[in-house]
Amino acid sequence: MTLIKSISGIRGTIGGNVGEGLTPIDIVECTAAFGTWLKRRNSENNKVVLGRDARISGDMVRNLVSGTLQSVGLSVIDLGLSTTPTVEMAVTELDAIGGIILTASHNPKQWNALKLFNEKGEFISGQDGKEVLELVEQKSFAFVDVDHLGDFIKDKNQLNLHIDKILKLREVDVKAIKKRDFKVVIDCVNSTGGIAVPLLLKKLGVKDVVELFCAPNGRFPHNPEPLPEHLTTISNEVKNQNADLGIVVDPDVDRLALVCEDGSMFGEEYTLVAIADYILQFSKGHTVSNLSSTRALKDVTEKAGGTYSASAVGEVNVVEEMKKTNAVIGGEGNGGIIYPGLHYGRDALVGIALFLSHLAKFGKSCSQLRSSYPNYYMSKSKIELTPEIDVDKVLEEIEKKYQNHDINTVDGLKINFDSDWIHLRKSNTEPIIRIYSESTSETAAENLVKKIKEDIKDCINTPV
Repeated sequence: MTLIKSISGIRGTIGGNVGEGLTPIDIVECTAAFGTWLKRRNSENNKVVLGRDARISGDMVRNLVSGTLQSVGLSVIDLGLSTTPTVEMAVTELDAIGGIILTASHNPKQWNALKLFNEKGEFISGQDGKEVLELVEQKSFAFVDVDHLGDFIKDKNQLNLHIDKILKLREVDVKAIKKRDFKVVIDCVNSTGGIAVPLLLKKLGVKDVVELFCAPNGRFPHNPEPLPEHLTTISNEVKNQNADLGIVVDPDVDRLALVCEDGSMFGEEYTLVAIADYILQFSKGHTVSNLSSTRALKDVTEKAGGTYSASAVGEVNVVEEMKKTNAVIGGEGNGGIIYPGLHYGRDALVGIALFLSHLAKFGKSCSQLRSSYPNYYMSKSKIELTPEIDVDKVLEEIEKKYQNHDINTVDGLKINFDSDWIHLRKSNTEPIIRIYSESTSETAAENLVKKIKEDIKDCINTPV
């Protein structure tokens, strides 16, 4: 059993002993702490938005969370089966003081989690998360008497409002999408995308939709992380159906992956690249991704006359950098699109609408659109070190070795070469260095990882 209490919420596998798995006791304590924290920040309002993905444990966790919020004096607006971006937008739409989405994102079915949002409908900051965790640790929360219990209200309209706002964006061209008459295959991994994506496509005028795994029952038919090795079924179906493209979302619909008409993967890294290319045609400006995302976004941005910057890994860090630079588009290389014209959160639904608009106007095939972008290859690895090794010291030594190159230490150590880069990040919980590299060829990217591993070996004088 696994339980992870972090600054962004609580995540774990269902069952087991208290403090070892995601048990009812752990769920209640974390919820009570978050509710207490919200009340301390906002004394004039008591509304909290709650939603969940379609996991098997969802009802059980929802009942515990909603009851606990009511018991600390907060009124719950329950969206039921929903998406992460819908809950984020509902927080501000309903003038709530915060929100919780019950989802373990791309983790398998035995996992669930509480993701916590502030009054802006954005993930709570690192400092805010520390304050909540302190309340959990100290059990510093109290429950109200019967006359002050919060209300429980159901709201089933927020998804429609979310989609309607997407349709009103100037960059979303419903007319062009209808004219292309796309045939689309979708894989919603039997979660809430099975509700949201067909509804969005219908409103966009896409009439020919082949649905795979769209029953929101939480029984994931494959590993729910939308990586190429998990998408063989939709890849084959796109080819068999002679479809124009395939669309894949994760269980809480904040990540978007695309499949070309020939069954090839568009590439999660390139979801953001393509949509940024489209947005930059309307708004010349700044773009942001994290340090471990493809360089292709920088290339596309600068070609369009814009500027690019990278943030530390993590959605909250990307959003902070986007606000700082007034970015027109941003996100993460895992298929997470953040379009500030709608809201500051990863949103696969707005990503679908923008991508289809782009593809419709491009006028050619999905694979041809993908081939129009710079081609980079990534390699991802890690090194497990013994506990007595000072990981910070190792990174300092590597930085010194490459001091004549372009160095970025915002999040770990990133070394930029002429056409390659390598990013080293240490784990916060174990002696591990995660290594990401990118180059213009797969072999070069892998060789760069091998080279840095040898450098680390030299630093610690022991096999790794």
